[in-house]
Amino acid sequence: MTDRMLVWALAGIPEVAAGADLPRVILDAIGTAGDQLVDGDILVVTSKIVSKAEGRSVRAEDREDAITAETVRVVATRARADGGVTRIVQNRLGIVGAAAGVDASNTEPGTILLLPLDPDASARAIASKIRAETGVDVGIIVSDTLGRPWRDGQTDVAIGAAGVHIFDQLHGELDSAGRPLIVTQPCVADELAAAGDLVKGKISGCPVAVVRGMGRLVGDLDLPGASSIVRSSEKDMFRLGADEAHRIGFDEGFKAARAATAAE
Repeated sequence: MTDRMLVWALAGIPEVAAGADLPRVILDAIGTAGDQLVDGDILVVTSKIVSKAEGRSVRAEDREDAITAETVRVVATRARADGGVTRIVQNRLGIVGAAAGVDASNTEPGTILLLPLDPDASARAIASKIRAETGVDVGIIVSDTLGRPWRDGQTDVAIGAAGVHIFDQLHGELDSAGRPLIVTQPCVADELAAAGDLVKGKISGCPVAVVRGMGRLVGDLDLPGASSIVRSSEKDMFRLGADEAHRIGFDEGFKAARAATAAE
């Protein structure tokens, strides 16, 4: 049977400040809208309001230092036409993206936002309180915007999750022609994040979306979080930018040649 999925933006969420009780803010908005949550609903929450509630704001003039502090590995750097430099890095969460997730949009003037310290823990806290107050089994996705290798544009992905199955495990299932699927593992958490962004948008002022109809993906709060999506650098076939990989290969080849000459 094919699932029917409904997705809508949750209106009525005010500007979020440090220390805000996000589960309460979300529940108040749902109540104001005259709606109610049902078992199997999944809330897609923009990471920006999680960061704001957790006080992850720093001064805008410290942006470059903040990017450096959040970086654990530089993947690639490229000069921009405006004289600046774009840094693609792996941040402390393991996520590879531009500027380590440091964001200057939709923030108070003169400030920038860092990603939540532990988005999975943030998602669990939100899900746990909403479940406790409503008696409804909901899942939580914390989303952020990333670019993709080989493709222009950006899309929202899951950087935190609780009470939601991250992957659809289709290995061994049969396709429409009766052939077994070998490595098919859709990342449904990312697909849910992208679906939520379609209705939330970037400038609508609606940082939360409700997804209904995908209750089969909702489960216990101790399910693996979105950190399980991150591919380790050891398994990443493209862990460096092309220019960086070429430079390292050239340097290593030059060193090997010098060592061989010295040994003769």
